[in-house]
Amino acid sequence: MKGSLTVIAFFVLGCLLGYTRWLPQALLENDWTAWILYALMLQVGLSVGSDKKLKDILRSIKPKLLLIPLATIIGTLSFSALAALLLHKWSLWNCLAVGSGFAYYSLSSLLITEIMTPVLGPLAAELGTLALMTNVIREIMALLLAPVLVNYVGKVAPICAGGVTSMDTTLPVISQYAGKDMVFLAIFHGVLLDISVPFFVSFFCSL
Repeated sequence: MKGSLTVIAFFVLGCLLGYTRWLPQALLENDWTAWILYALMLQVGLSVGSDKKLKDILRSIKPKLLLIPLATIIGTLSFSALAALLLHKWSLWNCLAVGSGFAYYSLSSLLITEIMTPVLGPLAAELGTLALMTNVIREIMALLLAPVLVNYVGKVAPICAGGVTSMDTTLPVISQYAGKDMVFLAIFHGVLLDISVPFFVSFFCSL
């Protein structure tokens, strides 16, 4: 929860600095987002590759475990498509690109802004902001509603709700309310979605 609020605080700070133009013009004119995006992709690769639990996860993978991340992907994209019916400003593909962040707000928002700028112009930043806020809210809701989801839906529910964050920020609440026996599944689920985010977002942004 604290991490999500920190992200929102930095986002608001960035908006204020950009609006008041306190930053050097050279910083605003140069395309730093691409380099930040590359650094994020490197960090993702390093974190996944260096995780000591990765080998155990890969060895213990059973085909039926793939149904959990698959359910998350199908559920998320289905409701993202429904959102397109209400958000007339954005196309179906735009909404699916936003949903494809699976709570990975930093990477998805940068990817969307970077890829869509040649197509949407200034609106690309707006769509990237929508992706940021949508996926931050998803993480916060997963943290707050974990006990409710376990009681009324089942132990797997907070894992799916957490998306990518089931392997890190929402893992403690998943362990607390769903049980320690769900930790392995949560990590596996998060790692798989983490890897899929760039592919899904890039795909929907290209349509």
